[in-house]
Amino acid sequence: MIFDWTTAFSQVPEAPFLDGQHRAREGEILRVQTLPDLRRYLDWIHIKQCLLKPYAEHANYPVVDFRELLPSFEADAYEYKELPGFSMVALARPLKYFQEIFQYDILHCLLDYADEKYRDQCPLESSIFSQNIRTFCAHLPKASQDAFRTRFSETDVTSLENYAALLPTILDMDRAHVLSMDSQNDFYLSGVYCSFPSYLDTELKRFGLNIKKFAVGDDRRYERHRGFVYQFLMELYGFPIVSERRTSSALFARRLFRMGEKFLVRVLGQTDRAITTLYSHPDARFYPRVEKIALVAVDKSQTEAVKALAEGGYFIDPDRRVVITRVVYRQHKYDPNNVRQDRALSVASQEVIHPLTGRSYYRLNLVKDTYSLFLRLNDIVRGEYSGRIVYKRNEIVENTDTHEKKLKFLYAWLSKHQRRIIGYSDDFYSNVVKVLDNYLLSADHYDDFSNLRDVYQEVWSKYSYIQQARKVKMLEDLQDRNYKGERLTYAKMLALFTEVLNDLKFEIVNYFDALVERVLSLGDMILNDSYLLRTYIRKKDLDLSPYGLSVKKTYGRLVALLDEFRMIRKAKKEQGIVLPLVAQS
Repeated sequence: MIFDWTTAFSQVPEAPFLDGQHRAREGEILRVQTLPDLRRYLDWIHIKQCLLKPYAEHANYPVVDFRELLPSFEADAYEYKELPGFSMVALARPLKYFQEIFQYDILHCLLDYADEKYRDQCPLESSIFSQNIRTFCAHLPKASQDAFRTRFSETDVTSLENYAALLPTILDMDRAHVLSMDSQNDFYLSGVYCSFPSYLDTELKRFGLNIKKFAVGDDRRYERHRGFVYQFLMELYGFPIVSERRTSSALFARRLFRMGEKFLVRVLGQTDRAITTLYSHPDARFYPRVEKIALVAVDKSQTEAVKALAEGGYFIDPDRRVVITRVVYRQHKYDPNNVRQDRALSVASQEVIHPLTGRSYYRLNLVKDTYSLFLRLNDIVRGEYSGRIVYKRNEIVENTDTHEKKLKFLYAWLSKHQRRIIGYSDDFYSNVVKVLDNYLLSADHYDDFSNLRDVYQEVWSKYSYIQQARKVKMLEDLQDRNYKGERLTYAKMLALFTEVLNDLKFEIVNYFDALVERVLSLGDMILNDSYLLRTYIRKKDLDLSPYGLSVKKTYGRLVALLDEFRMIRKAKKEQGIVLPLVAQS
């Protein structure tokens, strides 16, 4: 039986203010004075009215698949116009109307009129309420204005006690709403019809210049790297390249964070069905913290998780195994020296929220479960996977009943999980390779793949990139003399480095210039190691021990291998064969 959304969070302390009754019961007062408390209060209301209520009202509600919460985020397939969407900002300070960097229509709380600057205005409660009602009605359809006036004419619409009752109206309004503190440091609804300034062009170019992907006046370089920079910048704030509502929210949060504000920006898109929150946090030094809340279907293969969640009463729909899931992310600064340089975001924590008590259950791995990832891959190559993906951002592909669809699903799967395959365990990687090789290299499919040459080559190119990048990741670990948790001697490091490099030399038939450039950079760092040069390389052979001689000999082999890579790179460039680091997903 589906959970009754009207009873959601009925056991949390704020429960009396969550049911949409805008007149508080006698003796019940709600005071919210910190951003964490505000975030908690808004969580209950937004989950209840923006996720649970639509789920109950729409039989075919599109629950979120766990992979949609895994970075890197994919382009949205559909816009569900019947579902709610909103954006909002909360600032942990009183607002100064003229000095704010965003536009909004102001709402006044009663405490505003204790301020000297409002001495010429009528402080009567009814006058203040009427002014706020007029501000709301200015942005409502005419057919809705009379009903709104009737219901809220004697209500302080700025009080958070009435926020749950107002939310259905807010969801029907354009643009964002604003919360801030009054003179008593209580949060209240202080504005509607708010526009977030995004300055996308400025932010994108500044970020690209900072990470040295752009150069001033270099149009070709800008064209070549713009997609990567745009995607990386948006992913830092929890989104793919998306619509204006979420783009402006992300870039507004970026600006507020740089200004040192204590803030919370929240947005719900009608495409991603996830409540995304960006907020300042004491532990967040470079970027605001990002979290998402969504209704997620637990995979039936996760039997232990299903059992634990069922016993704890966490399912809102046991038949579809739907739970309220919160995922908190960790941002990563751009690192050109990391083969997984496209990694802007990773999962820091995940939890399932109880629909009655609000209690969180942490002892699960729903989002990053490698077993589920591998099962999904198996289902794709067998043609047993039912679902949809967006292929290269412009084509929706459903199910895997043909080889063409399988290949397109594989391309999307490899693009989505590229950096996980590069960095995960050897066991996981070997299983992935076994499945992909059995399918892509099968003689039984030769004729089918011949007729699908373009998409087959795209999949193979993506697969080849991952194979080579994984070896480059091994070289990165070896260069630090730290391999699989073991601290290596110089001799062993050089031996393993040359062994991996020799294998890689025969794999670069599919050539990726950025990977070869990274290999050469890593090799040069080893060749120029001051301790290595001083202790072994610059000494005469007669002055070296047998160990020292072996180090010097392996060093010479490394020099020769790197020279071969330089020759290969030179030849490829002369032929004009230089592929980008990350193929378009």
